Amino acid sequence: MTALDVTRPVVPVDGLTPRARPRRGWRFALMLALKIVLALVFGLPLVFMIVSSFKPDLQIFSDLGSVLAFLPVGDLTLDNYTGVFDRVPFAQFLANSILISALTVGLGLIVNSMAAFAMSRMRMPGRKIALGVILATLIVPFEVMALPMLWWVNQLPYFDGSEFVQGWLDTYAVQIVPFIANAFSIFLFYQYFESIPRELDEAARVDGAGWFRIYRTIVMPLSGPAIATAVILTFLPAWNQYLWPLMVTQSESVRPVMVGIDYFKQLNVSWGQIMAYASIITVPVLALFIGFQRSFVSSIAASGVKG
Repeated sequence: MTALDVTRPVVPVDGLTPRARPRRGWRFALMLALKIVLALVFGLPLVFMIVSSFKPDLQIFSDLGSVLAFLPVGDLTLDNYTGVFDRVPFAQFLANSILISALTVGLGLIVNSMAAFAMSRMRMPGRKIALGVILATLIVPFEVMALPMLWWVNQLPYFDGSEFVQGWLDTYAVQIVPFIANAFSIFLFYQYFESIPRELDEAARVDGAGWFRIYRTIVMPLSGPAIATAVILTFLPAWNQYLWPLMVTQSESVRPVMVGIDYFKQLNVSWGQIMAYASIITVPVLALFIGFQRSFVSSIAASGVKG
């Protein structure tokens, strides 16, 4: 072995010095502990809800003071789930929520993405001002707009199948149309479209493509993460809507699931049935988020959304 070989420093495989390894180990342990704590904080309420949905009311209250509240022990039964369907027209409520949420998400993707495309790719005057006005609406609480919206939708004409009548109250349209345009979705698509190279637009225009074709065949296919994020952020408010349907609907044929939970808060309150009802309506939300989780995270990282 030469003198050069003797004096050459030995580089560890992981690139860390012996002094840096303990610090990395402690940092990893702290991050793991933090993740476990956060998982417990956000996961235990869901566990309690699902476990309680299989227990009678008396056992739910007797287990509250111990860890048994989070464990599927005792007299487990499906009576709470059957009681949900016996007490309310749950199938109708669920179908209404699915229809309202699906149409709000689908129409919202088209309208919001096209508005963002126009402001991002088409060099029209005043587009920055228009974007600023749209973003300014985010600071206005919905409760401030609820009563003016209620007055306006009650003045609009509506075709009930045979003739035009005044007012949209107690219809599907009043629960869908006011929420199709969404300021945050427009801003999300705008930010993501800005990251797509404009050279693709120029090449397509050289080939004779118009703006709508560029939007449909180039920009939107490259915006999968933004679409997934918009789906989640549009679906959640549509599915969880409570105040507005409570104000504008009177019949069970058009009411969504969130309003239906009020039926359990009247006489003879059954907390087991409430937990069963909440567990059922939580499943679509969890399934949607799990299915789009990866695209959701990558979109937030790539689009540079700022608070």
